[in-house]
Amino acid sequence: MIVHFYTRNNCGLCEEGKLMLELAQEDHDFEIEERDIDTSDEWTEKYGLMIPVVEVGGEIIQAGNIDFVTISKRFQKMS
Repeated sequence: MIVHFYTRNNCGLCEEGKLMLELAQEDHDFEIEERDIDTSDEWTEKYGLMIPVVEVGGEIIQAGNIDFVTISKRFQKMS
């Protein structure tokens, strides 16, 4: 499974969110594909006020404050 993680440079919430994803990776099998929204006008428009955003298969799993418990439960349901 590929998890798209929308982020941008110098974003504290994004750094914390990535740590939560990396922790969840220890329990669930997925790859993180990090996408900097500043490299795409479409991503900036779509996610600019929401980052960080965790998306799987076109569905936003969580945005803003990413927490381990919520993200882990969602991945467990997908397995």
